[in-house]
Amino acid sequence: QVQLVESGGGLVQAGGSLRLSCAASGRTFSSYGTGWFRQGPGKEREFVARISGSGSFTRYAESVKGRFTVSRDNAKSTVYLQMNSLKPADTAVYYCAADRTYTLPTDASAVDYWGQGTQVTVSS
Repeated sequence: QVQLVESGGGLVQAGGSLRLSCAASGRTFSSYGTGWFRQGPGKEREFVARISGSGSFTRYAESVKGRFTVSRDNAKSTVYLQMNSLKPADTAVYYCAADRTYTLPTDASAVDYWGQGTQVTVSS
């Protein structure tokens, strides 16, 4: 069982930056694929970014590629999402996710564990 707790959301102007953190419980964190999804108002939950257990492999949604960076510190059991050049379209609740597979599925219905979510609001 893995528990995930996000932090770092908030209100930012377009063009600004935010860094989300996700602290995980569990002694085998490095074996889990982790990453981030988001859910905007009236929209389905969508994949944002993922990082493999070792941190060697990453993948991003096209909409955030070049602006967002996912990273992890296995010694601290923490995953990060650095978000730069934010746009109003990035406004959503951001969810940390983890899976027992080495790479996080990009289909939300296949993910094993979720955090509670943190709100990110980008004003124009």
